[in-house]
Parts: sequence; C-alpha cells; structure tokens
Amino acid sequence: MSKFPSIDTFHEMLNQISDEIPQDFFKELHGGVVLLERSKKHAHSKPEKPLYVMGQYRRDQMGRQIVIYYGSFRQVYRGLSEKRLYHKVKDVLLHEFTHHLESLAGERGLEKEDEEKMRHYLRR
Repeated sequence: MSKFPSIDTFHEMLNQISDEIPQDFFKELHGGVVLLERSKKHAHSKPEKPLYVMGQYRRDQMGRQIVIYYGSFRQVYRGLSEKRLYHKVKDVLLHEFTHHLESLAGERGLEKEDEEKMRHYLRR
C-alpha cells in the first residue's frame, strides 16, 4: 500500500497537470486553481456512504475559480499509487475546467450530468 503524498507533493502534481492544460482554458478564471487542505463532504452525503467533493467550480462576485480538496482525495484514494492518483487528480481538474468552459459558453451539459449522478446516488 502506497503512502499518500504530502500536500506539498500533491500541489506539485496539481501544478504539473495545470501546466499541461492549454492557456486558453484559463480565460476568465480570475481565482485560478486553488488547493485546500481540508476535505469536503457533499451537502447530501449519506453517513453510511460518504460522498466527498474532490473539486468544485465556483462563480461568485469575486470571479471564477476551481477548488481542489486535498483532504477529500486523501480520504477516498489513500493507498492508491502516485501514478493512479495523478490520473484521478487530472480527471477531476479537467472535469472542473469543463464546468468553467461550459459556463463561459452559457452551457449546462456537465452540470445536468452531475445532477443526474446525484439523483442516482440519493436513490441508492
């Protein structure tokens, strides 16, 4: 079983992934990509099957930003190899960038997909 990377190592991983993303994707992402140490459970998380928020796209009066929750990754993916963790982080970051790009285009496709996944989670 692999030891989960420190927040500094995780941050380096996140920066490396961010560097692979085209600069155009960062358009109007005023708050950039932020890494928070804490974990976050979804507001509708069930005690018997916790649902952690890995990343979040935020829009408010301060602008737009992507937040990644290190603690959530640590809770859900402890024991994962660093290579597999890298791909999980990349998937989440690209998911949040999709929300950002859709927001700029006035689209809600991924948001609707996420809502459907939440309905499925709540039915289980």
